[in-house]
Amino acid sequence: MSKRYDSKKHWYAIHTYSGYEEKVAESIRQRAESLDMGDKIFDVLVPKEKMIEIKNGKRKVVEKKIFQGYVLVQMKLSEDAWYIVRNTPNVTGFVGTGIDPTPVSDDEMEKISKRMGLEQPKHKIDFSVGEVVSITDGPFKGFDGSISEIDPTKGKIKVLVNMFGRETPVELDSLQVKKV
Repeated sequence: MSKRYDSKKHWYAIHTYSGYEEKVAESIRQRAESLDMGDKIFDVLVPKEKMIEIKNGKRKVVEKKIFQGYVLVQMKLSEDAWYIVRNTPNVTGFVGTGIDPTPVSDDEMEKISKRMGLEQPKHKIDFSVGEVVSITDGPFKGFDGSISEIDPTKGKIKVLVNMFGRETPVELDSLQVKKV
């Protein structure tokens, strides 16, 4: 085995079976604790971000995994730490070239941390520009129009409504329209 062991702690991406990310993270935490590896395995993370979904006409904040099938582990790479993580149930391997795990760069970890730490959840809008929608609420209820703009950060949609032979842009909340 030609592994480069590293005395510095780094983040490593581990590939898991999809849907088992939380179980794998918990297993690694438990194994690190029970095998007294706290000096080599420091943190385990399943990167998630908050999003707003609309179910049954109601807004709901949900957490979505950023990377399906991956878990991040902060550790000092050593034979025993590598072995513990690699042999955790549902782990299919480390991300890296050949047999050497490649650390996740600091830049990449910063981007992931920022994405996870976003206080304002993103709105999940299942519409696209040009799509024809029917307005279900507000002063323009009953009108149809085509979407000209979508602002996912605010959850707003601009709809071009045909009034008196002219297209007039109307800004609506994404909850106020439905697909035709």
